[in-house]
Amino acid sequence: MILVIIVILLLFGLTMGPTLWVRAVMERYSGERSDFPGTGGELARHLLDEMKLGDVSVERVPQGDHYDPQAKSVRLSAKNYDGRSLTAIVVAAHEVGHAMQDATGYKPLRARSRLAKVAVVVERVGSVVMLAAPVFAGIIRHPAGALLPLGAGFAILSMSVIVHLTTLPVEYDASFRRALPVLRAGRYISDRDMPAARSILRAAAFTYVAAAFMSLINIARWLRVLRI
Repeated sequence: MILVIIVILLLFGLTMGPTLWVRAVMERYSGERSDFPGTGGELARHLLDEMKLGDVSVERVPQGDHYDPQAKSVRLSAKNYDGRSLTAIVVAAHEVGHAMQDATGYKPLRARSRLAKVAVVVERVGSVVMLAAPVFAGIIRHPAGALLPLGAGFAILSMSVIVHLTTLPVEYDASFRRALPVLRAGRYISDRDMPAARSILRAAAFTYVAAAFMSLINIARWLRVLRI
């Protein structure tokens, strides 16, 4: 019984721990700062213009900060777009880092974008197979038909893990090889804020660590079912 509890706590820590830590870090530095001359959205626009990336837009979205390479758009949550917090400034710089990657033809970003498109196709096909499998199994009247939805689910989860794994180095590069040097060189944040900025950038990458762990756990569950 104790072993089961330990395993449950370990799995919870691996899956939810990074997510909770990311939220805590982002929230910790989300207080408005009067010493910042502009908002996250304004900084993103300024940085893009300084880098001659005027074709890249900056948009406010309800939630989910990200860069869309197809639309050539840096998209910031309303809180970070309009905010003057350290979190808003650093997250904006991070997303601009992705725009820099795109502009320089950074291969890992392109690879992730291609994989993401493949993952969407796999998910759609897999979903159709999972829905049609019971009908197919009834027509052929063979036990193997029951394996179709399991195989489809496994394929979907596997693609999810691959996408998350390719995302990690892309996020690290955007944070520490692009955003952080730009913030330091432009003196957009003070030296005393640098440790906190590193924590925010590290937290952004850990979002994908949590997602990767969750996908791996789901795959393990599917493998168990397949063995049955």
